[in-house]
Amino acid sequence: MNLNAIHHVYFIGIGGIGMSALARYFKFINKNVAGYDKTETPLTQELVALGIAIHYEDRLELVPEGCLEKENTLVVYTPAVSTTHTEYQYFLQHGFEIKKRSEVLGLITQSTFCLAVAGTHGKTTTSCILAHLLREAGAPLTALLGGISEDFDSNFLFEGNEFSVVEADEFDRSFLRLSPNVACITSMDADHLDIYGDVGELHKSFRDFAERIKPGGTLFVRQGLPMNGITYGIDDDSDYCIRNLKIEHGTYIFDLGTPDTVLTGVKFNKPGRHNLLNGLVAFAMAVQTGSPVNRLAEALETFKGVQRRFSYKIKSDDFVFIDDYAHHPTEIDAMYAAVCEMHPSKKVLVVFQPHLYSRTQDFADAFARSLSKFDSVLLLDIYPAREEPIAGVTSNWLLDKIDNRKKGLVEKSNLIDQIKKQNPEVLVTLGAGDIGLEVTKIKRELGYAH
Repeated sequence: MNLNAIHHVYFIGIGGIGMSALARYFKFINKNVAGYDKTETPLTQELVALGIAIHYEDRLELVPEGCLEKENTLVVYTPAVSTTHTEYQYFLQHGFEIKKRSEVLGLITQSTFCLAVAGTHGKTTTSCILAHLLREAGAPLTALLGGISEDFDSNFLFEGNEFSVVEADEFDRSFLRLSPNVACITSMDADHLDIYGDVGELHKSFRDFAERIKPGGTLFVRQGLPMNGITYGIDDDSDYCIRNLKIEHGTYIFDLGTPDTVLTGVKFNKPGRHNLLNGLVAFAMAVQTGSPVNRLAEALETFKGVQRRFSYKIKSDDFVFIDDYAHHPTEIDAMYAAVCEMHPSKKVLVVFQPHLYSRTQDFADAFARSLSKFDSVLLLDIYPAREEPIAGVTSNWLLDKIDNRKKGLVEKSNLIDQIKKQNPEVLVTLGAGDIGLEVTKIKRELGYAH
C-alpha cells in the first residue's frame, strides 16, 4: 500500500509502547492520527499533548469522523486487542485497510537501510543503544522503539530516513514482516509458548526471521545460540568480544575486539553483563552503517539508559531503589546477577508482578528458583494483559513454590507499608504489567520526591 495516499491513521490500542511510537511517527509526517485504548496512562497523555485524539471506551461514535473515511484511512491494531472489539469489527466488516503494527513497521522501513533487533530478551535496550550510537555518529536515522530512551526521552526518534532502527518482535511471529539489512539475535529462550506451543517452533521462527535478511545483509548472534552468524560475547573467541573487563565506580571498563581492531579503555555505565552484551552487539550493528568506530565506542560511555530497564530511581549510600521490566526467569536471573555485582552484600527485597497467566503457568518452577535467590520476596497479583484467568494459576500458587522464609503476597494498596516494614537496603520492582505506575508513589512515600 502507498502510505503517502493515507490521510488518517487510526490506532486500536494506541497506548502500547510500540503502537505509540508508530503514532508519533505518523503525527510527525503530518497525518491525522487518532486512537482507542483501554486506559489512560502517561503515554496516552503525552500523545494527547501532541494533538492526537484518544478515547477510552469501545464506542464507534467516539471515532473521529475523518477516520471513518474508508478510502484514505489506515487502521493499525495490536494483537493485544481482542478481535471481538466493536471498533475493530466495524473496520473489518466495512473493508477498511487494516494492518498489524508489525506490518506497518515493515512498510515504513522497506525503503531504508534497516537495522532490526530480535531476541526474547534485550530487544529494547539494544535498539535504544543502537539508536543512541547512530545519533551520536551523525547518521540520518528513524528509530521506532519498544521503550522510552532516557537519551532522547521518547520511544521515537526522527533525524532522517536513510537508516531505521526497529525491534523485531517474536510475539505472534511479528518479526516475519520485516526484511532488514542488518539484524541481531540476542537470545532464544522459551517464551510465548501460548503462541508457539514448544521451544522448537520458537527456534524455527528465529531461523525464518534470519532468512528474511536482505541479500548481502548481516546477522549477529550471541555466542552459544544455535544460529549461524557473526558472533559476539564476553571473554571468549567471538568475532566481537569484550576482554579485560573491570568495574570502577559502577562503570564497566574493557577492551573491545572487532574482526579488524582492538579498542582499549572502552567504558559503559549500564549495570549487568546482559546490558554489556546489548551494548556490544549494538556497537557491532552500528559499525555496519559505516559510522566511525572510535566515535561509536565513545558513544557507548554516554548512553544513559531506558526507562524500566535497570533504572535507578533512588541511589544513596544507605538505600537503593531499582525498577526493571523483567518478566521472564532468565531476565530475573540477569537482574539478580547485576544487583549482586553492583551492590554486593546488600539485603535485597524484590517486588514482582507476574505477567500473563500462561507465562506464569509455563515457567512457574523457573520463576520460583529465580525469585528464591533474593533476600525477601513480595508478589503482586498476576497482570492478565490479553488473557483470561487459568484455573489454579495464581500468585499464591507461585508463592508456595518459592523457597524463601521471607516471602508474601501484597496488594498495591499496602505495598508501600510492606516495603517500609521490611526496610531493605536495596529495593527492586520487577514486571511488565502496570507495576511501573507504582514507582513514583514509592519514591514519594519513601521521602524521595524528585
